[in-house]
Amino acid sequence: MNVIIERLQLAGLFVLFWMWSFPLFAEDTIYRDDLEEVFRNHTTDGTFVLYDVSADTLTVVGANRASTRFIPASTFKVANSLIALDLGVVADENEVVPYGGKPQPFKAWEKDMSLREAIRVSNVPVFQEVARRVGLGQYQRYLEVLAYGNQQTGTDVEHFWLKGPLEISALEQVRFLTSLAQETLPISSKTQKAVRDILRTDHSGRSTLYAKSGWTNTPSPDLGWYVGWVERSDEFYVFALNIDIHSRSDAKLRKQLAYEFLSTFGIF
Repeated sequence: MNVIIERLQLAGLFVLFWMWSFPLFAEDTIYRDDLEEVFRNHTTDGTFVLYDVSADTLTVVGANRASTRFIPASTFKVANSLIALDLGVVADENEVVPYGGKPQPFKAWEKDMSLREAIRVSNVPVFQEVARRVGLGQYQRYLEVLAYGNQQTGTDVEHFWLKGPLEISALEQVRFLTSLAQETLPISSKTQKAVRDILRTDHSGRSTLYAKSGWTNTPSPDLGWYVGWVERSDEFYVFALNIDIHSRSDAKLRKQLAYEFLSTFGIF
């Protein structure tokens, strides 16, 4: 454990350099206010941020909201997986983690499963077990090293990413995921490769989609996320979408609107 802490402290020396190597706004930023009608057509409000890594171009739909921080909800399972694997509290992405045996709101969660399977069904109790293994102190160190959102854990290790105080903006999601997509986060390459692999979601032609959804009911209205990137040969297109969710039927809009924007920009 001391070796891990020393490595984190050393990595911390590079955090400021890493943060400034990818600013919140790229050299070329395009604001597409005209596409905000996509949200209005579905009676919701939201933002969509897209970063073309090769062109160093940032496209923003809903600029005012893009920099607003919200609770990450299950999109934090990306960082959570990175932290757990890097610390070794979970041996690898295929180690089966117990869910605890209690009734859950979704039957799919009532099963012990690996991180690979748990991230796909967004199994909260499995990741809460992971969180107990990590502990608040280690989370604080990693959130600082990863420059993740407001870097706040509070005192509840099982809920800080579900109910707060942890928050992150769409722009910050894009910055974080850009580094993961390129495996340039200040943690082990092996860990980044493993998490990239379990995020692989869809494939179309030469393009592969890596993504994670999220949903929190704190505060009101509910908030939904769909974040990730598209990889095409050596090109990366990193995105983050969040929307207001007014009813359970709106949950499907997270993925639907993300795909609509990606299609509009000819990416996926």
